[in-house]
Amino acid sequence: MKSILVTGATGFLGKHLVNRLRTAEPEARLRLLLYDTNPWEGDAQIEAVAGDITSAPDVDRVVEGASEIYHLAGFVSRDPKKAALLYRVHIEGTRNVCESALRHRAEKVVHVSSSGTIAVSLGPTVHDERSGYKNDVVSRWAYYLSKIFAEKAALWYFTQRQLPVVIVNPALLLGPGDDRMSSTGEVLLFLRRQVMAVPTGGLCFVDARDAAEGIIAAMRSGRPGERYLLGGPNWSFREFFDSLGKVTGLRAPSLAPPLGVSLASARLLRRLMPLLGKSFPLDDESIRMASHFWYCDSSKARAELGFQARDPMETLRDTVEDLRSRQRV
Repeated sequence: MKSILVTGATGFLGKHLVNRLRTAEPEARLRLLLYDTNPWEGDAQIEAVAGDITSAPDVDRVVEGASEIYHLAGFVSRDPKKAALLYRVHIEGTRNVCESALRHRAEKVVHVSSSGTIAVSLGPTVHDERSGYKNDVVSRWAYYLSKIFAEKAALWYFTQRQLPVVIVNPALLLGPGDDRMSSTGEVLLFLRRQVMAVPTGGLCFVDARDAAEGIIAAMRSGRPGERYLLGGPNWSFREFFDSLGKVTGLRAPSLAPPLGVSLASARLLRRLMPLLGKSFPLDDESIRMASHFWYCDSSKARAELGFQARDPMETLRDTVEDLRSRQRV
């Protein structure tokens, strides 16, 4: 029986990937390296193995016998205090997977990264796979730096050790099922009427269900040593919040202050809102990120993988409906 390994299976994207693989690969055994509980308890197709992606023995044990490996394990944080953990999980975890994949002669590895490693700038530039790493732009954000270094590690194993590894770079993930609120936080803030101003930057987002399809296509058709951006629309934050307004019936904010004013206002609100029994939900790094443009071009994925992103309004509607049902907003 074909054995497929998925790391990071309980994350937002990981759950969608596993559920899609259950249908797309009905004869395969899906082996999951799990750091926490198993949402598929009792499913005969699922082999859950407890372990930590930063532990080489744990990874080696779960890689043995797997012909295909989807490496998604990681976590999202904008807290500078989490930098060491981000580097350990993303970089050491990737090295552990690649070393074990070589040792056990896996047929192919799909390494799931982020569009933010290359598709980010201060101006509204649309980036493709030929864009270089944006170390200078993301230098203060350990999450994206750790993703850059993890990508470089995976590609080193391709160029120097001939490991057949493909990189996929999804944009911001939206859609239903974000249990940990790792990607849909901006939508939740809008629903709670906590978005007071429109950021000056822009974003690209993709439905997590479409990203899962793109990842499977990368395993089937992606060329080793290549990366594939998986994105949907490139919208300014004004377009994004106006579209959310249409979906929710809520009024989008009209103010769009420059970054300096936004940061100063945030500092003031953090002092004043506790006096009213409330808290200010945004940290400075989130505000700085929203002043950038995260635009990407997915033409390569469409041409080589057959990737398709659904109507973005459908994604927004499904995201809102899911958040409203679970968060009571």
